[in-house]
Amino acid sequence: MSNKKKQVSEQEKEVLENIMEDLEKEAKEKEAAENKESASEEVKEEAEKSEEKEPSKKEKKDPLKEKLDELNDRLIRQVAEFDNFRKRTDREKAQMFEQGQGSVLEKLLPIVDNFERGLAAVPEDEKDGAFADGMNKIYKQLIKQLEDLGVTPIEAVGKEFDPNLHNAVMQVESEEYESGIVAQELQKGYKFHDTVLRHSMVGVSK
Repeated sequence: MSNKKKQVSEQEKEVLENIMEDLEKEAKEKEAAENKESASEEVKEEAEKSEEKEPSKKEKKDPLKEKLDELNDRLIRQVAEFDNFRKRTDREKAQMFEQGQGSVLEKLLPIVDNFERGLAAVPEDEKDGAFADGMNKIYKQLIKQLEDLGVTPIEAVGKEFDPNLHNAVMQVESEEYESGIVAQELQKGYKFHDTVLRHSMVGVSK
């Protein structure tokens, strides 16, 4: 009886040891699997962080290309600035030239006035003479040159008084023209293109 109990006890002990070994083995396998999964998650997280911190090759900019783009942009701006400067300079030159030309032409107007006064003073019986004919040809040549340069007389008599074109020095009685109409031209006015060189000196009807 004693031997039987002893044998059963040894068998139970052996079973318990086997169970303990199985449990210990299972626990180790579970722990290894958990460690492996944890390590895999850490590697994944590190990879994601690395991707966030470091831009991809496509996103990286080439320093040489950046420099070339910067120089090209500067060149385009400088070319545009120079073109604007050239246009502004040309415009200013043209304005200065036109002002200088207008100033010279204005100084010629008294000469035209004297020609007209001289021709008007020629007696009727001498108008066909060589001297009067020569003076008249010179006068016409001078007027033609002025016209070619853009100088034209301002129309006055019969036109409505315009302070931009006419300089009224007197009022006159007129049966031919209504009030406010230029009835008499005392001195001819001239324009240079669209600029008034000299206002017409006129008498305006009452």
